Amino acid sequence: MNNNDPQKIFNILVIGANGGIGRQAVVAALNAGHRVTAVLRNPANLTLTHPMLEVIKGDILHPATYERSLEKKDAVISAIGTKGTGPTTIYSQGNAALLRVMQEKGVRRAFFISASALEISPVLPFYVRLAEKYIVQKILRNMYADLRIMEHLVKESDTDWTILRPPRLTDAEATGHYRWAANAFLKNCLKISRADLAHFMIRSMEDRTTWQAIVEVGY
Repeated sequence: MNNNDPQKIFNILVIGANGGIGRQAVVAALNAGHRVTAVLRNPANLTLTHPMLEVIKGDILHPATYERSLEKKDAVISAIGTKGTGPTTIYSQGNAALLRVMQEKGVRRAFFISASALEISPVLPFYVRLAEKYIVQKILRNMYADLRIMEHLVKESDTDWTILRPPRLTDAEATGHYRWAANAFLKNCLKISRADLAHFMIRSMEDRTTWQAIVEVGY
């Protein structure tokens, strides 16, 4: 994809479209002129309407609910998430199911959301590294344990994947101005808005430097 080519329209499936990142991914894709299929367990939670938007009821853990919608898709954005700090398998089992269906349908391009504190960056300020190691990783240990399994599954898959490890997420509007690093730590990567994270995914659909790469995005 030529990111500056307004004529090229992508067919994108967004799973978890009612979440903060998922909803912003839907908006960013529509703003860029793409066709979007939004998958969420309760379609009523997504109040967006657009002639290029299809909203379906589906659950990432149950591929039969969305597998038909994966046909002829150019890319998938997995923006699933969970609330709370208890044990979870939604990231690993959900995305494992998604990867299986992607293989069956011949869909190769996909984005998966992880977390920056999964691996302590050596180029963060000292106090941030301490907070991530002794506070964030301990509080979110269950989620991070499942994210590590998910990342392993994604890396082992035969897809053109991008794993995003965002820092602290905000609800600020998209600016289109941010920094990013593929397979490297981004210095002082402290925050990014969900809208700009979504913007990055949509503009990176065919940026091969992000394929099969772990990417940090921040201001």
